[in-house]
Amino acid sequence: MHPLLARISIDPNVCFGKPCIRGTRLWVSLLLDRIADGESEADLLADYPQLQADDIRAAIAYGAEMSRERVIPIAPPLAA
Repeated sequence: MHPLLARISIDPNVCFGKPCIRGTRLWVSLLLDRIADGESEADLLADYPQLQADDIRAAIAYGAEMSRERVIPIAPPLAA
């Protein structure tokens, strides 16, 4: 596991269990969307002063890890 992932929290009582930057209510997906739209790290840090540069990298690392997730289908049980 990437060490930056410790900066991500998933709590069912915070933001409906969506992955957030630990200690905030900032969704990882919000940061990834803004990065995808071309916003810079400096823009994000200016808009969200509670963030640190490592939080942004943690969001990217989380997105990378989730893209590796694979679902392996399991055959249904045979009828008796």
